[in-house]
Amino acid sequence: MTSFTGRILCVDLGNGTAESRSVPPEVYEAVLAGKGLEAWYLYKHIPAGADPLGPENILAFAAGALCGTGAFLTGRWTVACKSPLTGGWGDANCGGVFAPAIKQCGYDAIFVSGVSETPVYLFCDGKTAEVRDASAYWGLDATEAENALHADLDPVCRKKPCVACIGTAGEKLSLISGVCNEGGRIAARSGVGAVMGSKRLKAVVLAGARPMPCHDPEAVKALSKELGRKIVKMSLPSGFGGFFGLGGRMMGRMPAMPMDGSLAVYMFREWGTQANTPLAVTSGDGPIKNWGGTPKDARGLPPQYNPDKINKLETLKYHCYSCPIGCGGRLDLRGRRYAAYPETHKPEYETLESFGPLLLNKSLDSVLQINELLNRAGMDTISAGNTVAWAIECYENGLLTKEQTDGLELTWGNTEAILALVRKMVDREGFGDALADGVKRASERYGGKEYAMHIGGQEPGMHDARNDPQLGVHFVAEPAPGKHTVGMGMEYGAMSLCDICSWAPPATLHAKKKDREDTEEMALITKANACYTMLTDGAGGCLYGVMMGVHMWKLVDYLNAAEGWDYDGDHYMEIGERIQTLRQLFNVKQGVDPASFRLPRRMLGWPSLSSGPLKGVTLPQHRAQVSSHWRAFGWDEKTGVPLPETVKRLGIDRLTEVDV
Repeated sequence: MTSFTGRILCVDLGNGTAESRSVPPEVYEAVLAGKGLEAWYLYKHIPAGADPLGPENILAFAAGALCGTGAFLTGRWTVACKSPLTGGWGDANCGGVFAPAIKQCGYDAIFVSGVSETPVYLFCDGKTAEVRDASAYWGLDATEAENALHADLDPVCRKKPCVACIGTAGEKLSLISGVCNEGGRIAARSGVGAVMGSKRLKAVVLAGARPMPCHDPEAVKALSKELGRKIVKMSLPSGFGGFFGLGGRMMGRMPAMPMDGSLAVYMFREWGTQANTPLAVTSGDGPIKNWGGTPKDARGLPPQYNPDKINKLETLKYHCYSCPIGCGGRLDLRGRRYAAYPETHKPEYETLESFGPLLLNKSLDSVLQINELLNRAGMDTISAGNTVAWAIECYENGLLTKEQTDGLELTWGNTEAILALVRKMVDREGFGDALADGVKRASERYGGKEYAMHIGGQEPGMHDARNDPQLGVHFVAEPAPGKHTVGMGMEYGAMSLCDICSWAPPATLHAKKKDREDTEEMALITKANACYTMLTDGAGGCLYGVMMGVHMWKLVDYLNAAEGWDYDGDHYMEIGERIQTLRQLFNVKQGVDPASFRLPRRMLGWPSLSSGPLKGVTLPQHRAQVSSHWRAFGWDEKTGVPLPETVKRLGIDRLTEVDV
């Protein structure tokens, strides 16, 4: 026995059918489940040139290999498809409790093709899988739709169903929309919500109760107990949040160094990712004023985003499935300014940075409301914030007139205008209609391409490559460009991958400028980071587990115990390499040129900043670093196309012949 169910559900909305299919063991051994299973299936079954918003595109929902085994920090689920935002591989990741619901229905993944003529939802309870009418839920925001489905289905189901659905942004085919669960928690990136909306699939509702398999549950339990004991001991004193701005200034002056990955647990247990906001603003990690500003421009902002202020509004902490940390929370917003909604999820760092320092917006209350507004609509806060920043800079430089912006005075820090513009984007109203498809398309319509921060059509996460050049390589070399969750220098310094992987270089204390150099060591570091991330996504693991390091979150040991295998770290890193190569082959098949992905000149430091921790920093060898990264993967260093010998070495040629 392994942890895999051995089955997938294939749904065709064109004819309303749902068919269970078996998957051979060799597929799981090659790519695990989660993102790996999706990469294998979508590469095989989405034809070249498929319209991302047409019937040939396939929308996949997958749980990771370790979900349901008792392994801590393995409750993530992934949505994948051909992205309408980039035209190539697209995926988005989310927590909550939806991942185990997939496996409790008896499947490792659900693949949805075709287009329904009318709004529908998919219902599965482990015994039947049906495509049902969703006209009563169409037009509702994500939270309203989820609540309505629960009201209708909870009384007639054996167990409370789990719901993943789109909001109005997905219905309106916003190319920066995502898929939501648990009251607006969102798998946000790559335009996956637009694909779901194009299929007129409002929701996936899962109510199965099947047991989830595991080869050696006692061994997995022992690993989780060991990790749990370490996590329980970790805490920080309340009121410490006010020191993060000072800590960021210190970090901005320090060399790059290995870190104890367990330090991340302290922050996430107490505050969640919001603690990173004042830290990022002062250290050079967080972009300011549309990636062109410095801490001087953001003077006064770090205290506004003190995470203790947000914690004072918290009424409930919550955990994802199988998570002992509990970084999530619910906030009470009653009595707060702009309080259109009485409560919201605690915002993530990416949201706070996107609508705070990136726009020079000093109003925390407005960001809390924008967070809830976008969660309910199902719109990506990273993409939306970058797009609003572009609009403000265009307006400031006379490329947009007040008439074009529907009378909005789009100036830096104008909270009322920012909030009004977000509402227009959600509703696809007036000027907001053009912005609802992201910054690339908005700049193609109105101009100001030099202010449009995107890579290959996708807006970057809120971390600056000038501060972390390794991140810059991943922004560009990643098959889903612009994503910040594939690799960073800070993560590599915490993971100790060299202790499980024979070819991964050790993390060292060194001057930050060394990370800007094109060296074989740096190429192996960025390759190792990407391979381990893909392995984690195949397992359904959490990024915070990754940041703890391999000696604390023992992914290799978890996989061996859960699957009954006895593989070493090199073998598992090859699985990650295989998943990443399949995703790159998907792009090549769809006609996407990997060499066309470029960091905007501003993000490369041209021109360089005049003050702050990034003063004078440029990334002169960035393209060479990307080429070296490709070469380390066995891809053509000029084109990024995987070489035939690499495809053969990884067994992808044989794997793609396996039929399901």
